[in-house]
Amino acid sequence: MAVSQNGFARTTGAVAVATAASRATGFIRTLALAAVLGTAVVGDAYNGANSMPNMVYELLLGGVMSSVLIPVLARARLRGRTYSRVFTQRLLLATILGAAVITAIAVACAPFLVAALVSDTEQTQLTTALAYLLLPEIFFYAIAATATAVLNIRESYAPAAWASVVNNVIVLAMVVVFAAIPGPVTLLPSTMTTAQVLVLGIGTTIGIVGQAVWTVTALRRTGFRWSWRVRPVPYTWRPVRVGARLLGWVLLYVAISQAGVTFVLRVAFSHGGVSTYTYADLLFQVPYGILGVSLLTVLMPRISRAVALGDRDALVTDMGRAARYSVVALVPAAVAMTLLGPILTTVMFVGRVDVDAARTIGVALALSAFGLPPFALVMLQLRVFYAGNDMRTPALINAAMVVTKVSVVTLALACLPNQVIVVMLPVASSLSYVVGAISGHFVLRHRYGLLGFHTVLATFSKVLWASIAAGGVCVMTVWASHQLIDNPRTAAAASLVAVLVLGAPTFLVTATKIGIPEVRTAKALLNR
Repeated sequence: MAVSQNGFARTTGAVAVATAASRATGFIRTLALAAVLGTAVVGDAYNGANSMPNMVYELLLGGVMSSVLIPVLARARLRGRTYSRVFTQRLLLATILGAAVITAIAVACAPFLVAALVSDTEQTQLTTALAYLLLPEIFFYAIAATATAVLNIRESYAPAAWASVVNNVIVLAMVVVFAAIPGPVTLLPSTMTTAQVLVLGIGTTIGIVGQAVWTVTALRRTGFRWSWRVRPVPYTWRPVRVGARLLGWVLLYVAISQAGVTFVLRVAFSHGGVSTYTYADLLFQVPYGILGVSLLTVLMPRISRAVALGDRDALVTDMGRAARYSVVALVPAAVAMTLLGPILTTVMFVGRVDVDAARTIGVALALSAFGLPPFALVMLQLRVFYAGNDMRTPALINAAMVVTKVSVVTLALACLPNQVIVVMLPVASSLSYVVGAISGHFVLRHRYGLLGFHTVLATFSKVLWASIAAGGVCVMTVWASHQLIDNPRTAAAASLVAVLVLGAPTFLVTATKIGIPEVRTAKALLNR
């Protein structure tokens, strides 16, 4: 399917606007939660409990399953609208029933899941109570992820991207209610009231319910209608058989990932750093979420069609385009986070988060920022494998990534002081992304031949030089601000304002002079 460069940019831009709104409200939600919960024991308990349904969503339903469903649905769509509609309805039913079973099992196993992560008695009790309230999110994540996959196949991208805004707004309302409830001055697991625990757990889950309702409503607006197709005939079970063939390697992928995440979270709990690690990772994801997710949302159905039709040229073109746009957006973001991480978090995290805790989050972000471009490449590569119904290769690459992460953390535990361990957790993740990107590139090159990534490297070089020029301006403005202002939060805020005023224009001017086509395309789109 031929799509002009400007048409592609407009489509991606529409999704990017929705994704930017989602990330912005999500960012505000994160800051609000940190302000009322802090980064100590209670904050760690909430973030640890909330990581359980989130892990299932990111690793199985939100990322992997959407990538599995889209290629299958794309192939069904090539066989005609009637076949596609019936196949989609049956696959939706199978997915939702499976998610219901998984959710029930997860809720029943909540105490065992918490016991694998937490050792402190009081923190264990609070984390378990929150886990019971938060784990039902899995079912609604499944509904939202499956409906999103169908929307993408029907070439409707932006509505699903707005769904998480609904979730963020609901959670922000929950934070307001939590802050208004009478409670202890010092927030501890032993002093939290029942009302506070219920508001935290139920309010967060209602946010995911709202996200699922929004997505399903958007799907209905496209003309899709649900039908309970449960007749026990061979054709009925075709979607289940398709899913079962894919499920083995997917489950292996999930098992490997869960082992790595469990190991990291256990280390984070034992060093009082779950909130620090969680918030640093959320900030790390923001730049990728705005553009990287938008690119993959638009390109995934096209990549799936190219693989299904055996159109290697179209596949390589879309891969190169996604990689170049990702580099243009994420390299400057990585440089900015490296230079400004502690300053950024000092300004953003307030309330129950003191200056030292905020700086620790920023240090973790700055040290791990180098992994942002490789992370985007890994996400792109995995979706190319999924488009060809190859679940084996992602599982093996993921195994190499998890081994890298666990090895780095283990080495840090053996060689570094305890206060440094927390900031090394996101660094280990970034190193694993580097290993994953290199491994995925060699596998794809072996499979499809030359991928034209010399143009990506050329773009990377140009963007890096432009980012270094802007980074020099940032360093000077930060130094000047801290020389002139004594208060650390005020100095950090002044530094950020100066960076926005001077650093961003410096990058754009330098990029234009060097000659980066993707920057010119983006500027032309914004001007129109």
